[in-house]
Amino acid sequence: MREARLYERLEDKKVKCHLCAHRCTIADGKRGICLVRENRDGVLYTLVYGLAISQAIDPVEKKPLFHFYPGSSTFSFATVGCNFRCSFCQNWQISQVVRDGGQIDGHEASPDHLAAAARHYGCKSIAYTYTEPTIFFEYAYDTAVLAEKWGIKSIYVTNGYMTEEMLDAFGTHLHAANVDLKSFRDDFYRKICGARLQPVLDAIKAMKKRGIWVEITTLVVPGQNDSEEELRQLAKFIAEEVGVDTPWHVSRFRPDYEMRNAIPTPLSTLHRAREIGVEAGLRYVYEGNVPGSEGENTYCYNCHKLLIRRFGFNILENVILPNSQCPYCGAAIDGVGLAHKSV
Repeated sequence: MREARLYERLEDKKVKCHLCAHRCTIADGKRGICLVRENRDGVLYTLVYGLAISQAIDPVEKKPLFHFYPGSSTFSFATVGCNFRCSFCQNWQISQVVRDGGQIDGHEASPDHLAAAARHYGCKSIAYTYTEPTIFFEYAYDTAVLAEKWGIKSIYVTNGYMTEEMLDAFGTHLHAANVDLKSFRDDFYRKICGARLQPVLDAIKAMKKRGIWVEITTLVVPGQNDSEEELRQLAKFIAEEVGVDTPWHVSRFRPDYEMRNAIPTPLSTLHRAREIGVEAGLRYVYEGNVPGSEGENTYCYNCHKLLIRRFGFNILENVILPNSQCPYCGAAIDGVGLAHKSV
């Protein structure tokens, strides 16, 4: 247990947390919506510092990040908890465990341990992932600062519900993010996630403005956010407000958690979503959770030649030049550390 950052003390031993967009006012003895930050006698504590519930070495493509050191490994870790309560959560066993009546749990792992492990295993980056990293900001930040001394980058895989104060506090130590833009309707966020849309849109633009490499994922859920109208709104926002260079991953939904009776996303819906993204002017639109689809590959937006061929999270071929140019037409391909030897 450690004193939290980004909060203010109020009267009657209350505190106001400024870490995420909920901006919870928390009475003495109570916790915020995330259930892992607790007010004790007018001091806000993080209950998950140093407690990793999950650790793994992943391909960076699994985050998914397709334009940030493709083909490299990332050291992934998480704590329990989340500031959302998405009814289709894929990692509900750890993100929702406290909300569902479980306890705060995890294995002791200091920031030093995590940074050293990432270095030992030759990882190019550390990904704060699986659950919402904003809610374990202090833990992630201390790890990122240590990792950066060894040239290891830091990645947020996030629902985007953080404040600008958090982004300012993380500073230049956050290098990339994949943000879940779950819908373009506020009622969807309120009903399905227990949150609001606008703070997510604001955070995406704030990250992009700060020079963080941003990719966006939309899990396409049948009957919830899969209408052509909404997909066009999502694509238009990314193209006009974030940038046509921003990769958009439209991913296939598989029934889970409280939506086990739903159907998986039809492949035709994903294909159409990708077409809509391209029609909106986005340079890179990918189909997720469909191994073997041509929508996994990276193509040059100028000459349309195949540049990176993928199967699932594996790169089978990468012909992007060391200066991040297309070898066929010379177009500059957007991203960070794109050139890798073919596998």
